[in-house]
Amino acid sequence: MPRLNKRELILFAAATVGGACLHFLYTLLPCVVTALVAPVSESLWEHVKLIYWPCLITGVLLSRNDSTLLGQRAFALLAAVAGMLAVGYLYHIPLQGDSLLFDIVLYVLMMALFFLLPHKLPQPFWQRHRDLLVLLVLILGGVTLLFTFLPPNGLLFADLAGTPTWVTLPC
Repeated sequence: MPRLNKRELILFAAATVGGACLHFLYTLLPCVVTALVAPVSESLWEHVKLIYWPCLITGVLLSRNDSTLLGQRAFALLAAVAGMLAVGYLYHIPLQGDSLLFDIVLYVLMMALFFLLPHKLPQPFWQRHRDLLVLLVLILGGVTLLFTFLPPNGLLFADLAGTPTWVTLPC
């Protein structure tokens, strides 16, 4: 089992709490700027922001002094987002689940995946593909911003609370 150093543990706690706080940011301060980083609806896709932004920021902070795990961190961010979307979709759509506790546990597990996975992945492969993985992370960020204002049709983008995204944005 990989162990996190003290700095990584502190950043894990800060990122997890920060991401949880993002869930309420748009409700408290509804504007275009907060819509970019915080969920504007209860869609599965909008909740990607809870993982993406805290992991991106902590990944950059961790890679600033030591870029040897940059490829692994980029992959871990993509894996955490994919895991949250896949498990969230399965639980909420086909299984019709609606447990806040399940959502919180899933969120914390995906944040833990982001911090632990880079230490388990072998070095050479991820270093060779680092630039591609970083590009995919940046594309995911761009798509997340785009879909905030222009969400496509589909169950991933449907507001599970029933309010369409475009109605909640004060644009």
